[in-house]
Amino acid sequence: MENFDLVRILKFLPGIILGLTVHEFCHALVAHRCGDSTSKVQGRVTLNPLKHIDLMGFIMLIVAGFGWAKPVQFNEANLRNPKYDVMKIAVAGPLSNAITAMVLSVLFSIYMKVLPEYQNPTLKILSEVFLYAIYINWGLFIFNLIPLPPLDGSHLLFNTFRKYPDFYDALYKYGSYVFIGLILATIFTKINFLPIWPAIKFLGEGFLSLVGYN
Repeated sequence: MENFDLVRILKFLPGIILGLTVHEFCHALVAHRCGDSTSKVQGRVTLNPLKHIDLMGFIMLIVAGFGWAKPVQFNEANLRNPKYDVMKIAVAGPLSNAITAMVLSVLFSIYMKVLPEYQNPTLKILSEVFLYAIYINWGLFIFNLIPLPPLDGSHLLFNTFRKYPDFYDALYKYGSYVFIGLILATIFTKINFLPIWPAIKFLGEGFLSLVGYN
């Protein structure tokens, strides 16, 4: 059982590293393009995973199925159009994961037509790594769009309340508690209060079918 878990983790790793790295890189790149140099100065406008991976968040993602990377920092005062640039920065991460999942799906479909996995056990393992990476990126896309702090979706939803500072601050303060509460409730009750898997499965299987893989 331990060997099986280790093998499964090793199959997860490429997809997790790719997904988190692309996600944070795109946050940093868009922030930089919108006028703030904080991410550039901190060395975050890079595809080097070591600049983005948070060790504890990485372990949690493998063990518990949810985790985090190092958040990209930016100064709203430096943005050219703060109200809309914040939304651009927020959506850049999840959108990059969706695009990554689509590209991987196309490559996987081609790969399976050229080199069917049954020809070689090594190819079977590679196909599983491919599939894990596809579904992990769809998962990061869906999960980060949940409209609760500190997830990216909260910026898209709460940004409309910026003209009401007290209400805006309260949403972020108590929204974070709600998110933490849902995670703890899921852990201790074994009831999934964040049922995102059906959406991940729908997008994963749907796009694979669209590009020619059944």
